[in-house]
Formats: sequence, structure tokens, C-alpha cells
Amino acid sequence: MSFLADLLTTVFERRYRGASEPDHQRRTIEELCTDLLSSSGEVSGMVLARHILDSYGAMDEDGKKAFFDFLTTQLGIDPNQVKSALEAYALEASKSNYRQFMEASEPPRQELARRLNQVPGATKQLVEMRRDLLKLARKHPELAVVDLDLRHLFASWFNRGFLVLRPISWESPADILDKIIAYEAVHAIDSWDDLRRRLQPADRRCFGFFHPAMPDDPLIFVEVALTQGIPGSVQGLLADERDNIAAEDADTAVFYSISNCQAGLAGISFGNSLIKQVVSDLSRELPNLKTFVTLSPIPSLNRWLEESGAQTGPLPEDQQRQIAAHYLLNAKRADGTPYDPVARFHLGNGALVHAVHADADLSENGLAQSGGTMVNYLYDLPLISQNHERFASGQDVVASPEVTALSATAEQKDT
Repeated sequence: MSFLADLLTTVFERRYRGASEPDHQRRTIEELCTDLLSSSGEVSGMVLARHILDSYGAMDEDGKKAFFDFLTTQLGIDPNQVKSALEAYALEASKSNYRQFMEASEPPRQELARRLNQVPGATKQLVEMRRDLLKLARKHPELAVVDLDLRHLFASWFNRGFLVLRPISWESPADILDKIIAYEAVHAIDSWDDLRRRLQPADRRCFGFFHPAMPDDPLIFVEVALTQGIPGSVQGLLADERDNIAAEDADTAVFYSISNCQAGLAGISFGNSLIKQVVSDLSRELPNLKTFVTLSPIPSLNRWLEESGAQTGPLPEDQQRQIAAHYLLNAKRADGTPYDPVARFHLGNGALVHAVHADADLSENGLAQSGGTMVNYLYDLPLISQNHERFASGQDVVASPEVTALSATAEQKDT
């Protein structure tokens, strides 16, 4: 039935487009948006939506800026209507008054996005539209109100209930493998041979979240190494000539790379759900797994040291570890959360700072970010909820005794 419906929709859309193409080509995108919001016909609405998306896709940066200006100034809420509707509801909390308040308080640009999204393939185009918006909003902060509306919609459209967890293997379609190479944001994949080493061996796994409206484009993926013991170097995990082990012989699952794939979904959190689902699936598949850890970069360590006026050059290993431990446990932003973005992510998920390792990532990027230092965040399953609550309520950073001791040593040297 779904295939037949899509087929009929395509036929009707092409017929309508063929009959009205010249008229649409003469109209501005603003006029098309106004017509779409007033349209009541499903087929005509789909054609209008397609023309709007096509017009937007052909624009240069100045044209996109003008389009977002239109959304900001012409399709926002009317404060007077909102105030009047709220006053009416305050006087009489009836269903009718509540409906009027809801309609007044929702900007028309939200409904525009919903109507645009009825076109096949539009979800990905809207995500790319938000990517453009986020880039423009850095220079033009007045556009941020449009982003709040898109983010509100995307939080519902990309709710965990709609996401599908899929394993990604060497046998996955080539277009998906291409995207894994392109989207890898932590440890660059240099070649197809490099990708094969991460996906094909029995002691390697990769999982990604997909959305039904974007079935061939991962939203986020995680690469996992199955090991004996907790590793302290990414070079060892990714070495060309490493010794593979049978998956059944592993006692530890190491999340060594988590990559968000869609810039237009920034701020829509998937990582927490992804890790929890992967832990659940791996525990069921491989009951010998007892330890779940990350081997994570410390991407803002050197920047923080520079801002603090501290030394950032090569240091002895012990000193590297002490400084990293102190940073992870004590460096904060103005809002009291950890300075380090990766720390904020894993600690917010309920992990604890387990161990820090010097000379663990000797890549150019690893040395530039943290002098090569990396960290294990431990997902201690019985304590995840407790750790999460401590972090959420008081910004408490839970750490192992070893890391706490390293941090204390660094503090003593500073005094």
C-alpha cells in the first residue's frame, strides 16, 4: 500500500507540475511560501513545496540569507494576537480559547516546515537548510529565532522512537560506507583498507542510528573495539599489524569513536541513546563482556591550557596525566559544566572518568588538541543512573581513585 501511495502521489505531482510549471517559475520563493500556507489541496501543496525546496537549493548565500530574513520578519508570531488569546484563555479556560492561544503562539514558519516536509526526500533537505541557517546565524544572530523553531520540530521528528539502530559492516552498501569515511570526525579513515580494518574483523563493530526518512544517511555512528582489558592507546587499536581475537574471547567493549553526521541536527541528542542501545545489544550477543569504556580524545585541553597561560609543549608522561586529570575534574565553563565537550557528553550520560593515558593519540590532531593524551570513560552499568543524577543535579564529576589522585598531585604542584 505504501508503494502504491507513493506511486500515485508521484503521478499526480508530475501532472500538476506540468500544468503549472511556468506560473511557479515566475513567482518568488516568498510568494510560493505564502501560497503553500494558504493551500488546502494535498497535491497542489506538494507541488508548491517541491518548487520552494528546489528554489532554495539553487540559491547562493545571499539568497538564502534573504529567505531566512523573510522567515524571521514575516512568518513569526504576532505578539498582540498572542497577548489577546492568552487574556481570553485566562478569563475562560475553554477548549476553544486554548486552541486559539496555541494557534497564535505558534509561528507560521513552523507550519511551513511541516508542509515542506510532506514532499518525499524533504526531511534531508530541511536538515541541510538548518545547517545553512546555523552557519548564517553566527554572523546574523537575529536569525536564531528561526533555528529555535526548526530545532523544536526536529526534536520531535528525530525522537528516539523513530530512530533505527543498524549494524554497519564491511558488507553494508557502498554508499553508506562512503559516508562513514566522510563523516568520521574523531580518527580519520585514510583509505578503504583502513575502513576494512575497522569493520571486517570479528573483534570490531560499528553501529549507526538511521531515520526512516533518511534511510541511507546515518545520523550518528559509533565504532567499537572488542578487547581483553582496557586499552590506553588508539594507535594500538588501529594498528595495521595488530593481533585479532575472537569476539567471544573479549571481556571489554571500547567505544573509540562517536561521530555525528548531520550538521543540521546539531543540538539534537542521539549519543546517549546510541551508547545505551549498543551496550544492551552487545551484552545480549556477547555475555562475556563485563566492561564498557570509551577511549576518548580530550579536544579542548590545549586550548584551556593556553587560556590559562600554562605550558602546552611536550611534557613528561606523568605530568601529562596529572594535568589532564586536573583539567577533566576541575576545568569548568561559566555555567558550571565541564570545559571539555566530550567530558560533558559522557559524564552527562552517567559515565565516570576512569583513567588518563599519555602519548595515547600521536596523530597530528591528537597532539594539537591534547598533546596526545586520552581518557577512558567507564560505563559502570549499575552506577550509570546514580552518576547521571549526581552530574545533572550538582555537576559532580565522578572519577576513579587513580584519576582523583593524579588531579590532587597536579593541584599540589600549583600551590
